[in-house]
Amino acid sequence: MKKISRRAILLSSGAALGLLVASRYRANLPSQSGIEPLSPKLATGSTVLNDASELNATRVHKHIILRENPDIALINRLRKEIGEARKESRPVCVSAARHSMGGQSIPKNGHAIEFKNGLIEVDSSSMTYTAHAGARWSDVIRFLDPLGLSPTVMQSNNDFGVAATFCVNAHGWPFPFGPMGSTVRSFRMILPDGELVNCSRDENQNLFFLTMGGYGLTGAIVDLEISMLPNQKLIPVFEKMQSFDLGKSFLKARLNQQINMAYGRMNVDRDEFCQHALMVTYHTGNDQNDLPPASGSGWTSKLSRHIYRFQLGNERMKKFRWWTETDIAPRLTRTEVTRNSLINEPVATLDDRDPKRADILHEYFVAPEKFPDFVLICQQIIPNSYQEFLNITLRYVNQDDESYLSYATTPRIAAVMSFSQEKTKRAEADMRNMTKMFKVEL
Repeated sequence: MKKISRRAILLSSGAALGLLVASRYRANLPSQSGIEPLSPKLATGSTVLNDASELNATRVHKHIILRENPDIALINRLRKEIGEARKESRPVCVSAARHSMGGQSIPKNGHAIEFKNGLIEVDSSSMTYTAHAGARWSDVIRFLDPLGLSPTVMQSNNDFGVAATFCVNAHGWPFPFGPMGSTVRSFRMILPDGELVNCSRDENQNLFFLTMGGYGLTGAIVDLEISMLPNQKLIPVFEKMQSFDLGKSFLKARLNQQINMAYGRMNVDRDEFCQHALMVTYHTGNDQNDLPPASGSGWTSKLSRHIYRFQLGNERMKKFRWWTETDIAPRLTRTEVTRNSLINEPVATLDDRDPKRADILHEYFVAPEKFPDFVLICQQIIPNSYQEFLNITLRYVNQDDESYLSYATTPRIAAVMSFSQEKTKRAEADMRNMTKMFKVEL
């Protein structure tokens, strides 16, 4: 029998009941008529790319898809495109999925190079794997899982590119690690002048630490050598608390070597906004024999999307979802689940499928001792901003002393906030104003 993933259970616990009452609780949103779309009017026949937000339709000079393995053929193709762009003073961007919002992954009037190759090779003796720069985390899990192995740190969803994760030095929720860059041993990269270089903590150190979190400004990565861990069966533990206590709870949890994964949540209904919190930790199980294959999204994930989306403009549904996560989920998710199953979930699970709206993510990195102050700021600003606020997830990020653009100069709590925004200039202005208020307060 196929096991249900942890995320699907957390978001869809009580889903059947939720769907039955959804028609009663569904919000009646105002009409979208008369609003001005953000997408620019582009000439017919233009090469236009967009990112995951669908708010950044951008004309590019050329869109190139490269499927070669990371050998001389790929290197020569990259040199050709970079050389041509350099001669014409055009920008170049290499990407895998273009999930970054804000248009950073689209070179306006430039060369948009897209990798489509999920090649993975494993070296069990060094507990590392080598990944093509275009590999996505789903490729990594698909290859490592049958071998009883797991990526040490990856982003929270499996459809992001591996090299892209390194270039933004993203974090995940494996515990108690720092950003993903701390797990990269080395990489090969093509520089703007076409030179192929090897970078590690011992070779070309400056380039290594500049590229880690450098947003691809140093060159085009070809492949990476990354550390891995044994896959494990984990047991969830749920703890309810006041939101002010989450910071010290994360610090306490990092001292427990049995904790392998951890995250937190806070309630988002306006009546008691961000007053209550839930911390979920996953502890190493005693029996590590016969690990089942990594599960993926199924019908429960589709139900979870309905529960998540019914929160839009609906305070009762926000309270209902909080109840399912804090009261129902702990009763249904006491069984073991593998580490790979926890991280093998695409971001598309929560896609709203609404062409008129987009989810906008805010992320703030807060020192644990300052977390109560951060909660107070959220309570003061967000409910009065008239934004459709759907979720806040908390994760621990260990200190990063390596990358030049470190966002974790001390241990931090990463607060990831999800807003549902109309694709209009009016809504975009409202979101900018709220962001400015946060910057002033913080």
